[in-house]
Amino acid sequence: MTKEAAVKGRALVLGGGGVTGIAWELGILAGLAEAGVDLSTADLLIGTSAGSVVASVMATEPSLEQRYQTQLEDPKDEVAARISTRTLLAYGWAMVRSRAPEQYRARLGALALAAASMTPEERKAVIASRLPVLEWPDQPLKITASDAHTGEFTVFDRDSGVELIDAVAASCAVPGVWPPAAVNGHRYIDGGMRSATNADLAQGHERVVIIAPVTVGGGLVTSTARHVAELKAAGALVTVISPDRDARTAIGRNMLDPARRAASARAGRAQSAYVVEQVGAVWC
Repeated sequence: MTKEAAVKGRALVLGGGGVTGIAWELGILAGLAEAGVDLSTADLLIGTSAGSVVASVMATEPSLEQRYQTQLEDPKDEVAARISTRTLLAYGWAMVRSRAPEQYRARLGALALAAASMTPEERKAVIASRLPVLEWPDQPLKITASDAHTGEFTVFDRDSGVELIDAVAASCAVPGVWPPAAVNGHRYIDGGMRSATNADLAQGHERVVIIAPVTVGGGLVTSTARHVAELKAAGALVTVISPDRDARTAIGRNMLDPARRAASARAGRAQSAYVVEQVGAVWC
């Protein structure tokens, strides 16, 4: 796409990062809104994994402040988990054995299908507790996932014939930790297995803000830096916000630990004061 092909419009990309990533992103967003930079006015919201929750909240919750406050409460509806060393080794082995991204994701899907975890119904109940509304919003929203059998990258929206809660459950289905989501006869895993942000879906927008707890890639997983380079080559203004040192400390080593949720949210809120000018320069 040439610079002339870029269209007017603003896209907000929200990346994956576990339950602490949800909290940190909501802290950032609430702080930015309080400072006068309201990203909920995006022409397109793109959510991957944790970001699919936050993007859905952005599109359906009138008060970001209220949703931020919920992150400070006891996370009684969440389930503690971690990605085990064994699972990480399985990820690496799947990468080594695969020649194409789809093949890699299909191997992760097989891992997810074979893993012992809670039932899809139990996981869906956890996802439901995170969403203020279970219907697709009018605001354009794209949620990413991958087919657990074929590895095909999938983007859900209001026209996909899929319930919002099912799309979010699919996007958040970390292989080897949570069960693949069952959607219309298919099984799906985490959209972050293609890219932590899938920011290339913002192509065609003039201004793009990416808020992502994780931005790295490697091997058959595309990095956010590559997406950013492609967006800029197409003429877009782009900025990326990721956790600063204090936020990384608050998040800790396990992004799936609900006990870290409140600290992560506060760290995001504090960090927003330092990035408001950076984000505003692109958004406003």
